[in-house]
Amino acid sequence: MQSRKNATLIGLTAVLLWSAIVGLIRSVSESLGATGGAAMIYTVASVFLVLTVGFSRVRTFPRRYLFWGSVLFTSYELCLALSIGYANTGRQAIEVGMVNYLWPALTMVCAIVFNGQRSNWLIVPGFLLAIAGICWVLGGDQGLDFAVMLENVRDNPLSYGLALTGAIIWAVYCTVTARIAEGKNGVTLFFMLTAAALWIKYLAMGAEPMVFSSSAIVYLLLAAAAMGFGYAAWNVGILHGNVTVLAGASYFIPVLSAALAALVLRTPLSLSFWQGAAMVCLGSVLCWLATRRR
Repeated sequence: MQSRKNATLIGLTAVLLWSAIVGLIRSVSESLGATGGAAMIYTVASVFLVLTVGFSRVRTFPRRYLFWGSVLFTSYELCLALSIGYANTGRQAIEVGMVNYLWPALTMVCAIVFNGQRSNWLIVPGFLLAIAGICWVLGGDQGLDFAVMLENVRDNPLSYGLALTGAIIWAVYCTVTARIAEGKNGVTLFFMLTAAALWIKYLAMGAEPMVFSSSAIVYLLLAAAAMGFGYAAWNVGILHGNVTVLAGASYFIPVLSAALAALVLRTPLSLSFWQGAAMVCLGSVLCWLATRRR
């Protein structure tokens, strides 16, 4: 019983670590660039994962998991890191991060569509509430304002588009790998592949110089630790802890993420933003409740 509680606590640290990712990735990208900074983060995170989780035993992986897991995981991480790095301002980076957190609600929908997951009527208001929360966040200080929302998206369609694409990809990844992974965990390999893809993109774009400073190095180490140790801690929690507690806690990451990002980036957020973030969390929780067995 004590070991299960300890594993659950370790898993809960992953929630805190992942909540810090948006602000930390943005801080690194401001010094090292969107692509170069992301490449450095995933490279260092890969080292941390090797030291904690260990090397991935590729030969033991089912071939379908090796292929689809690699493609979907790498694609999602590219979308996540670059969407935040390409944001024009700190506030926009936080908004982009919030769009990414549509993935819990989307995962429940994908589980119903592709895995035949049973659900009840709560899935409809839950999903709609999560979507409404994103619209509320993008609507500016006045809440739900479609004109302001469209203006924000038009200001940087690449970042918002990457964030939404990433949310969809991660929902598919969670749904697909649940069926084909056969208990294997390829996170170390997937992080290495993500780092390699980012370095290829960085070199193909001309390898713009990265400006290293003491603050940039600190943010880099913190971002890599949040990424790498977050996945390692979550793996321990899922395997040996209380999965129900961890799942419930994970749905509050949007609010924690926005709070930490606002602190790190020194970006004040309006009441309407917090209302939208709360709607996203509540919508995700409703979707989760809709798929729970009695």
